[in-house]
Amino acid sequence: MDDALVVKNTSLKPIVEVAKDLGLSSEDLHLYGPYIAKIPHKFARSLSNSDARLVLVTAMTPTPAGEGKTTVSIGLSMALNRLGVKSVVVLREPSLGPVMGIKGGATGGGHSQVLPAEEINLHFTGDIHAVTSAHNLLSAAIDLALKFGTVELDPLRIVWPRAMDMNDRALRKIVIGLGGRVNGYPREESFIITAASEVMAILCLAKDLDDLKGRLGRIVVGYSRDGTPVTAEHMGVHEAMAVLLKRALDPNLVQTIEHTPALVHGGPFANVAHGTSSLVAIKSGLNLSEVTVVEAGFGADLGAEKFINFVSRVGGFNVNAVVLVASIRALKYHGGKRKESLREEDVEALQKGFQNLLVHHENLKKFNLPVVVALNRFENDTEKEINRFFELCRAHNMRASLVEAWGKGSEGAEELARTVMDVMVTDPDIVRTYEMDEHVTDKLSKIAIELYRASGVDYSDKALRTLKMLEKCGYAHLPVIVAKTQYSLSDDPKKLNVPGVHRITVQDFKVAAGAGFVVAEVGNILLMPGMPKDSNAMKIRMDSEGNIHGLI
Repeated sequence: MDDALVVKNTSLKPIVEVAKDLGLSSEDLHLYGPYIAKIPHKFARSLSNSDARLVLVTAMTPTPAGEGKTTVSIGLSMALNRLGVKSVVVLREPSLGPVMGIKGGATGGGHSQVLPAEEINLHFTGDIHAVTSAHNLLSAAIDLALKFGTVELDPLRIVWPRAMDMNDRALRKIVIGLGGRVNGYPREESFIITAASEVMAILCLAKDLDDLKGRLGRIVVGYSRDGTPVTAEHMGVHEAMAVLLKRALDPNLVQTIEHTPALVHGGPFANVAHGTSSLVAIKSGLNLSEVTVVEAGFGADLGAEKFINFVSRVGGFNVNAVVLVASIRALKYHGGKRKESLREEDVEALQKGFQNLLVHHENLKKFNLPVVVALNRFENDTEKEINRFFELCRAHNMRASLVEAWGKGSEGAEELARTVMDVMVTDPDIVRTYEMDEHVTDKLSKIAIELYRASGVDYSDKALRTLKMLEKCGYAHLPVIVAKTQYSLSDDPKKLNVPGVHRITVQDFKVAAGAGFVVAEVGNILLMPGMPKDSNAMKIRMDSEGNIHGLI
C-alpha cells in the first residue's frame, strides 16, 4: 500500500484530545486550527516530575541524505506508549532551507511521522518567521545607529548579519546602502539562514520571558573603536525583539501518526549551533510524561556532544539513556562505497564503515551513559548485511536493535523500546568532557582529542586575534560550541569513516553572549547554504484542490 496515501487517510485526533492525554485542558492551549496548538512555557519553569526520564537520540556520522534519527525518535516514543509507558517526543522545527533544498521535510516518514506534516514543514505556527523578524529588526537598528550616530559603533567591526529562512548562496556576501545617503552608508553585509541565528539559539535556551529579554539584550552586534562590545541593549530594540518572540517561546504541540504527543519547537542547526529543540519543550515533555525522547542533530560528535556537555547543564536535567542510530547505507558509505552504488549489497564495505559507528559508541560511553544502537532499516538492506551488522555489534559488546518504524510504526520499534527501558539508568553519574569554568582553548582541546580523535588543535592568525578580544571582554570562559562539518569526525568533510592522524584547525571565534557560548568555527562552514542544482523545490506540486505533492 502507498505509505503517503496511508498517512493522508489517517484520522488525526483533535489536538485538545491529545492535550487531554497529557493532563492539559483546552484552556491551556492556544489553537492553530484543529490539529496544532501551543502550550504555555510555564510548564517548563521547574522540573516537578521527579520520575521523568530522558532518552537522547543521536547517530553515527551521516550520509548527505541523513540516517533517520527523526523517524527512529518518533517510532521509539510511539513504541514506549505501545508498551504502556507515557512518552512524548521532542523535535526541532523544520527549516525551509533544507525542506526546499536537499534533505526535504523533517517530520519523519512512512508510518513514523508527526502530523500534520505539510503544515509543520511549511510555515507551521510562525516561530521561524518570528525569529527572522526579530533578527532583522536588530540588523535594521544597526544601520539606523550608523546613519544617525546614536551609538558608538565601528562600522568596520560589525559582526551581526541579516537572516532569512531559505538557502540562497548569492546572499553570503553582499553590499548594502547603495543609492545615496538617504539609504544609509554603503558597507559589506552578509546573510545567514535563520536556523543559524543567535536569536534562534536564544529562543531555544530561554526559560521564560524575562530570561529571553535578558539574553537578547546581551547579543553582541559589534565593537566600538576602542574594542568595547556593543550589544542589542545598546541598540535599544531588545525589548521589541522579545515582543516579536513572545508567542514563539511557547512550545508547539502536535501528534504522531499513532497519536503520541509531539512537541516540535525551535530549530538551531547542530553544525553551527547546539542542534536540539528548546529547553521549554524538553522540560515540558519531562513534566508531562514518564519518558521524553529528544533528537539531537547530525552525528554524536555534534548534536550529542553539545546536548550532554552544554544543553543538559543549562536546562538542569539528566540524560538517562542514549540511542545511537546507524544505517547499512551509512556504514557502506564510510566503508568506501560510492553514493550511486549504496543500494548494492556489500558486506566488506559495511565492515570497514563499522569503525565509524564504533568510535561514536565509544565516545558516548565516555559520558558514562547506557547506549543502545538502533539499526534503521531501509528497503534495500539485505538479510546478509543485517546479520553481519549484528554479529559485529555482539563482537564489540554493543546492545543493538533493528528498527522498522518507517514500515511498521510503533510495532517496528518495540524491540528498541524494550531494550532502552532495560538499560536506562535512574540517576546517571554523567562524566562530561570539560568543566564549565575552563578556558575555551582547554575545552576545545578536550573535545578534539577525546571525541574527534584529533592529535590537537591549531588556530589561524585571525582566530588568535579574536581570542585575545574574547579574553579582554570576559568571554573566554564561556561554554564552547563547535561549528564544523557534519560529514566527518574531522574538520574535513572528505575524510570519511575514522580519519587517520589529523588536527583540528580553528579558523575564527564568534561570541554568542546572549545564548551563553562561544562558537569555534572549524573548517569551512557555510552559515548560508546554497540551493542544490536538483532541489526539492523543483519537485513540489499542488493540484487544483490544494493538495500538495512532493513535499514529504
